[in-house]
Amino acid sequence: MGQQEESVSIGMWMFLAQEIMFFGGLFTVYLVFRSKYPMAFAAGSNHLDAFLGGLNTVVLIVSSLTMALTVYFAQTSKRNMQIIMILLTMAFGATFLVVKTFEYRDKFNHGLVPVTGWNKMVKPAGEAEESTKPCWQHEHGVEEPYVNAHREFQWEDCSLAKQAQDHNYLTSAEKIGYFSNGEIDANKFRDKVRIFFWIYFVMTGLHALHMIVGLGLMTWLLWTAYKGSYTSEYYMPVEMSGLYWHFVDIVWIFLFPLLYLLGRHFMHG
Repeated sequence: MGQQEESVSIGMWMFLAQEIMFFGGLFTVYLVFRSKYPMAFAAGSNHLDAFLGGLNTVVLIVSSLTMALTVYFAQTSKRNMQIIMILLTMAFGATFLVVKTFEYRDKFNHGLVPVTGWNKMVKPAGEAEESTKPCWQHEHGVEEPYVNAHREFQWEDCSLAKQAQDHNYLTSAEKIGYFSNGEIDANKFRDKVRIFFWIYFVMTGLHALHMIVGLGLMTWLLWTAYKGSYTSEYYMPVEMSGLYWHFVDIVWIFLFPLLYLLGRHFMHG
C-alpha cells in the first residue's frame, strides 16, 4: 500500500508539472504580446467585468477551503462530512462556470468574440448611416448602437491609444502597429485588441475545461465517498483530487489580475 501511494503521488506531481508547462506557454504568449501592445491590451481589459472576475476568484478560493476540508475529513474517517464538503466544492465549481457563461454571453452580445461568425447578428434598421467620426473621438465605456450584420469582431474605440500618443506613452511596436500615415488606424488598433480577446478566450476557455474535468472527478469522488471508501487508513484518491483542484484554482489566481486588472488604471487618469 505504501508503494502504491508513493507511485500515485509521483504520478500526480508529474502530471501537474506538465500542466504548469502547458499553461506556462500560454502565459508567455500573453506577456510577449502585452509588452508589445500594452494600450490595446489595457483597452480590452477595461471591457472585462472586474466584479464578475473578482466574484469568481472568491468562489474558487472558498472551494479550495472546502476541498482541503474534504481531505481532512477523509483522514479522520468522517464520511458524512466528506460528502458535505464534496457537494460544497462542486457547488462552488458550478457557480464559477455559470458566472463565466454570463461573461461569455456579454462578449457575444457586444461583438467581442474574435472569430468571425461567432458574434450576435444584428442587421441595421433601414438605411444604416456610417459614422465618419474618428475612432479616437469615441468615448470609452459609452454604449453605442450595436449593428453587426456579418457577425464580425467589432472595436470602435481607440481613444486610449490617442491619449497615450499625446503623452508619449506608446512603445516602439505600438507606434508602428497602430498608425497609418501618422494617424491612428482603427482597423490596426482593432486587430491588436483582437489579439487580447483571442488570448482571453483561449486561456479562460481551457481553464473552464479543466474545471469541468474537476467536476467530473468530484462526481466520482462523491460516489466513492458515499460508499464509505475513504478512512484514515486509505484516503489517497481524495488527496490527489485535491491537488488537481488546487492547481486549477491557482491558475485562476494568475489569470484574474493579468486579464482583468492590469491596465485598468489607464482609464482613470
